[in-house]
Formats: sequence, C-alpha cells, structure tokens
Amino acid sequence: MLDIRVILYDLDGVLVDACDWHYYALNKALQQVAEFKISDEEHNKTFNGLPTKKKLEILKKQNKITDNDFAEIWDLKQKLTIETILEQAKEDKEKIELHKAMRAKGIIEACVTNSIRSSAELMLTKTGQLDYLKFVITNEDVKNPKPHPEGYIKAMIKLQVFPENVLIVEDSDKGFQAALFTSAKVLRVKNAKEVTLNKILEAIK
Repeated sequence: MLDIRVILYDLDGVLVDACDWHYYALNKALQQVAEFKISDEEHNKTFNGLPTKKKLEILKKQNKITDNDFAEIWDLKQKLTIETILEQAKEDKEKIELHKAMRAKGIIEACVTNSIRSSAELMLTKTGQLDYLKFVITNEDVKNPKPHPEGYIKAMIKLQVFPENVLIVEDSDKGFQAALFTSAKVLRVKNAKEVTLNKILEAIK
C-alpha cells in the first residue's frame, strides 16, 4: 500500500479541459499578427504542454515570426485566453467532490502548471477548485518550465514531502516527462474527464 500524502496536478487537460482554449487563442493571435496557424499535428507533436513564450521562441527559430511580432502575439494570446476562460469555464462539481474526498482523507493537493498565474488562477476560480488547493506553482515561479521537473520538485520541497509520498497527475508528453524525472508515482490521463474520484482512489491504493 502506497503512503500517498500529496497529489500534484497539472492544470490544462487535468483539472480543467482547457488545452484547446490555449491552442485556439494562440492560433487566433498568430493569424491576426503573422497570418499563419499551427496545425493540429504540430500542436500535438511539438507545442502541447509548453508555455506560450517557449512556443513563440520555437516559432521564432523556425523563422515563422519575428522579434517585432513576439510581444504583440504574446499579449494578444493572453487577452484571448482570458476572454475564453470567462466564456467557457464553469463550476466543475465532479472535481469539487474529488477535492472534498481528498481533504477528508488528509491528502494535500496542489497544482503545478506551465500557464501564467493570472490565467491559471482564473481557471481554477471559475471551476470552483482554487480554494481546495494548497498553492499553485506557475511558469512565473520557476526558471525551467516542464518538461523540466523544477516545478514539481519545488512543490515537494515546499510541502516537505518525499517523492514516494506523492502522486502526480499529468496528461501531456512534456508534463509526463517532468513528472517521471521526480521519481514520484505518476498517473497519466488523456484529458480532464479522466480525472475522477474513482481513478484517483485506484492510483493511491
């Protein structure tokens, strides 16, 4: 029997089904500023799970955007993401029940995401989950975003817990790599709909 005392969740695709929100917001910004889009294949193979700045750095290396485009695209993408969250995010009763059950078991929960703090906290607030999490570590809190494990390691240090007492829930390749590097137990899911109370209970047994 594992002694899981902490669960660390990714955000997009784990606690909130928001991967497409970021994808569409970035593509809309790219189309408006640079007149091109990232394909579904490129998104899944290269960009999914990376912070927006990292995505834009890759596009700059590919000569698809210029230095002059960078700031304009980033600002527009953040604006469009916030608008999408306000339109799309709803209270998630199933996730709230999950958090209540974990709290009853004395398990601490936190979120580690490559998103920026403003959009991450807005998503969690709109879905009713923020108050159940001990803290949220964003890409603004680390030098190295996922696939580097810094965010997860920082969370474990903050909670004074060893990897063997931690379950990490991830969906993307980049996040999964980061989780594996920590030596914690990892539950990989396809999307936020798979993050259910039953699935979490199975993983911590």
